[in-house]
Amino acid sequence: MIEIGLAGWGDHARLYKDAGPAARNKLPLYATWFNAVEVDSTFYAVQAPSLLQKWASETPDPFRFVIKAYQGMTGHMRGGGHKPFESQEAMFQAFRESIEPVREAGKLDAVLFQYPPWFDCNRMNVAELRRAKEWMDGVPCALEFRNQSWFSGGMREKTLEFTAQEGWIHTVCDEPQVGDGSVPIVEAAVDPRLTIVRLHGRSKEGWLSSGQPNWREVRYLYRYNEQELQEWVQRLHRLEQMSDKVCILFNNNSGGDAADNALQLMAMLGQIPPRGSFDSGPAGEPVEQLDLFDLPEGE
Repeated sequence: MIEIGLAGWGDHARLYKDAGPAARNKLPLYATWFNAVEVDSTFYAVQAPSLLQKWASETPDPFRFVIKAYQGMTGHMRGGGHKPFESQEAMFQAFRESIEPVREAGKLDAVLFQYPPWFDCNRMNVAELRRAKEWMDGVPCALEFRNQSWFSGGMREKTLEFTAQEGWIHTVCDEPQVGDGSVPIVEAAVDPRLTIVRLHGRSKEGWLSSGQPNWREVRYLYRYNEQELQEWVQRLHRLEQMSDKVCILFNNNSGGDAADNALQLMAMLGQIPPRGSFDSGPAGEPVEQLDLFDLPEGE
């Protein structure tokens, strides 16, 4: 089974252009297009369980959530990662309680632990991964690295073996190859139940834009062409032989391309969204990508 979804449900205006007043509450409308979504707001704050309960109640039974782990749980908050919680363990407990309504409703695919680029392969970080998995107390968790060291040289198979042994779900990433702060496409499955795929785009300039004030607008500014999507059709079929379910999430949101690309992929796979489709334009046409090195001085 292949699930297709997007990162978030609020940034895809074309999905709601004919919805009128109903577009104020986007999640139920989003769920008429796709059967999975990645939740990003949980990365920035541990949300109230009542909000997660609302999301679960607004979506149909087949719908599934991939929920990003809070940033304090993945080392993004350097110098005081567990604040305002009493301890790291208390932070994990609060997060588990927050997402419980979605899990209880049977709509949780996994919690996504996306570790930062400085989280490299060493003994201390391996211990951190073990501790995080223990504190999640049986909640299904997916692992995504942003540092090349986990898969370079002879580490690829060792990392996959560790991921399987510790009960993590492998996340296959499609992202620009810009050195240590990125990972290659590691086409593998370590959990027979689920593999997650995240498509971030391939804009090297955008990926290196973290120092720019508009980095959020350009980091994921990319439109996959037909050939690139067709390559993913083949990969997904291979991954489907290794896991009962493959959940692919488009994160190339900056230019509004994620929904278009997801619907194009659905058509290639012979899937039909419940709501139908819209003309997403020719997938083979290149889209002009922003070159950060051509920005005027001072930007």
